[in-house]
Amino acid sequence: MNTPSKNRIKVVPEITTNLRNNFVRVPGIIREASGIRFFGKRLKSFIFTTDVAIIKNTDADAVIAVYPFTPQPTITQAILTVSDIPVICGVGGGLTHGTRSGNIALHAEFQGAIGVVLNAPTPSETIRYVKESIDIPVICTIVSEFADIAEKLESGADIINVSGGAKTAAIVKRIRSEYPLVPIIATGGPTDASINETIEAGANAITFTPPSNGDLFKDRMKMYREIDNQRYQDHQED
Repeated sequence: MNTPSKNRIKVVPEITTNLRNNFVRVPGIIREASGIRFFGKRLKSFIFTTDVAIIKNTDADAVIAVYPFTPQPTITQAILTVSDIPVICGVGGGLTHGTRSGNIALHAEFQGAIGVVLNAPTPSETIRYVKESIDIPVICTIVSEFADIAEKLESGADIINVSGGAKTAAIVKRIRSEYPLVPIIATGGPTDASINETIEAGANAITFTPPSNGDLFKDRMKMYREIDNQRYQDHQED
């Protein structure tokens, strides 16, 4: 029987180029999560964005593409066309529900999404309809400790997505104590400590909200100004 070598190298080599070494990195602490296997692929970090430039330049395992507008297949198509990592898509559940959510979910599956997300207010009938319409996981969002988890799961939810603000870790802990095996995705918050707390509470995967395109550009523009300033000083000295 082969046993692991004590001299096995545990450092993970990183390959990049001069043009591609600037990308959005998710916090390393997320790697401590167990992850969730989607069709054989283990995913731990989900970047919460619909910005295709960020989606194309991140080391996250997957994308959670949920936005505060009526779900539109063209948006899903644009994201899936650009993304080289798996995508789970929002398909409504608030103002958009019933047959329409089911149709949008089916369209998302046909375009390549690996799962669909339903908003917190989603009625049980819509969860059931979406579940019957597609062959990819149904993910239901929970935003407070008052949510009826049992009803969501009985209606067909495969995964619970917790987004409870400052109470997220506490909500995750309660769900995990009642449902030891249910897959849980959760927001991790802004710090390594808050992410670790959520993982310790029982989250299998973490969603990470990246800086906006504008915020990222601020740092880049600052660097450009410093370069211009240095060039000017060098020119003056010549």
